[in-house]
Amino acid sequence: MKRTVWGYCRVSSVEQNLDRQLAAMQEQGIDERHIRCDKASGKDFNRREWNALIGTKESAPLLREGDLLVVLSLDRLGRNYTEIRQQWEYITTEIGADIKVLDMPLLDTSTSTENLDKRFIADLVLQILSYTAEKERTNIHKRQEQGIAVAKAQGVKFGRPTTEFPADWNEIYAQWKNGEIKAVDAMRVLNLTKPTFYRLVKRHEERV
Repeated sequence: MKRTVWGYCRVSSVEQNLDRQLAAMQEQGIDERHIRCDKASGKDFNRREWNALIGTKESAPLLREGDLLVVLSLDRLGRNYTEIRQQWEYITTEIGADIKVLDMPLLDTSTSTENLDKRFIADLVLQILSYTAEKERTNIHKRQEQGIAVAKAQGVKFGRPTTEFPADWNEIYAQWKNGEIKAVDAMRVLNLTKPTFYRLVKRHEERV
């Protein structure tokens, strides 16, 4: 049975364009009917066109056994390498389709029937990329923690800045508390939003 070649393109926002990826798909000779595009974040795989390709609990996948999925680069699949590995394994093992990453020739399982070593190399490269990405995330987190610890030791305060009481707070607060003015009038005079006004009321009453 003849395989269908699918192309997948993704950008993170509606403002970005897909031209470069679409051109790459066309250079591969992929029929435009078989090119699926998402304008969505790469943080996870909850995307309409991607779900159409691999299927959901409610729908069968467009990808069939023996088909080939082509992407321009690995980050077009996503940013989370752990999930990329899961999706990769699902496509190549459960569905039985192949994947080809154009800008990284080692990530190509499309000739695996001719050369088993190629599938092994592709899987190995993906494992290394996943490990490297996870290691970098861990190192970034450690550097952030170390930076925060040093800053705290130097007296730097973190968190939302404490809202200061307006200069005429006591007078306006007393008028509001005594029923001389309404809360909305007090907020207007003090130039405070409703949440800030009542947050200051709570702080004021806790300290008196």
